Amino acid sequence: MTKDFLYNFIKQHTLAVISTSNKENMPEAALIGIAVSADLEIIFDTVKTSRKYKNLVQNPKVALVIGWDNETTVQYEGTASELSGDGDDDYKEIYFSVYPDGRERAVTWPHIVHFKITPTWIRYSNFNEPVVVEEMVFSD
Repeated sequence: MTKDFLYNFIKQHTLAVISTSNKENMPEAALIGIAVSADLEIIFDTVKTSRKYKNLVQNPKVALVIGWDNETTVQYEGTASELSGDGDDDYKEIYFSVYPDGRERAVTWPHIVHFKITPTWIRYSNFNEPVVVEEMVFSD
């Protein structure tokens, strides 16, 4: 399994389930729209009034599930960081290329923010014949 293989798999998907933890360490999950960078970073938007935003501020560690059709999926763990500087425009452009309407939301929706998730661990699983289950670990 290569980075390019994972990139191409993730790029085919525009939705993921993200799991965060609240301040009581209880899990919370949500469906999010995603885009992916060539370095396998996941970009998404949310609003500051959402549960996930509050959870990410207090604990940026997340887990995602990407893809679930045909018994083929990516499990993805990483660390989320809010995009807030001018240097983050490239990440937002990656997101806008998948969600062109996101550009308008970024201007018109109150309290909207964008996040980038940097991967720490990814597992690709394909349970069709031949079965393939491979992991990739990232160093900080």
